[in-house]
Amino acid sequence: MSEYLLKLNMDLELKGYSPLTCKYYVGNVKRFSDFYDKSPELLGDEQIREYLHYCITKRKLSEGTVNGIYSALKFFYETTLERDWRVKKVFRTKKAKKIPVVLAKQEVKEIFDSVDNLKHKAILMTVYAAGLRVSEVVKLRIDDIDSKNMQLLIRKGKGKKDRYAMLSKTNLEILRVYWKRYQPQHFLFEGKEPNSHIAVRTVQRIFENAKNKSGITKKASVHTLRHSFATHLLEAGTDICYIQKLLGHTRISSTTIYLHIRRMDLLNIESPLDTL
Repeated sequence: MSEYLLKLNMDLELKGYSPLTCKYYVGNVKRFSDFYDKSPELLGDEQIREYLHYCITKRKLSEGTVNGIYSALKFFYETTLERDWRVKKVFRTKKAKKIPVVLAKQEVKEIFDSVDNLKHKAILMTVYAAGLRVSEVVKLRIDDIDSKNMQLLIRKGKGKKDRYAMLSKTNLEILRVYWKRYQPQHFLFEGKEPNSHIAVRTVQRIFENAKNKSGITKKASVHTLRHSFATHLLEAGTDICYIQKLLGHTRISSTTIYLHIRRMDLLNIESPLDTL
């Protein structure tokens, strides 16, 4: 790794970025440098514009991926090289706002019913019952379960923020049955190695297998359970500000996406056509 990339990695770590983000940012700057076969400090605005355009038109990368490359280059030039970043000349790609896939309550039940393994079922039910990210459910510890106050402590969620998530009665019941059978010692859902938690990819495969077994054809992932949690709360009349807190969203704008995907038939709104 070049001197500049080492400095970039140090700057990211000093800023408190996660190891995964550090690797992602350094990798993107390195690929940019390799594209021109020049050290990145020798490249400027025109090369950045040309490279981002190449990523869009030739590599056919998604808007989100291109904006990730943009963020890495912006951090490198602004923070590591201490250069001005000319926003009017190098700008972000407009990202399409896609409505997330949501499962109906019956579909969620069918997925749970298709899982025979108690541990696997407990994991998926916890994701849905508390609206967790998969990275959060795998890191749950035994002492994060507060059955007295019916809540789960989520340590260092997205943005390194702690928060409390809800613990439902049904979720607590299956977790108690699971604990008696598996006797986890540290992490609630342990991995194969001692003192390790189950891998994120393993949970993703558990969901994929359950979805396929249940016959559901929607393009859903384990994260869809989190979307479904928020949507079902909204449809039940829960204040969107409470949902924001439960999900751990910093901005309410992140939560309002669920206003667009709740079932219209539950709102009791008539079309003007029906009133003619």
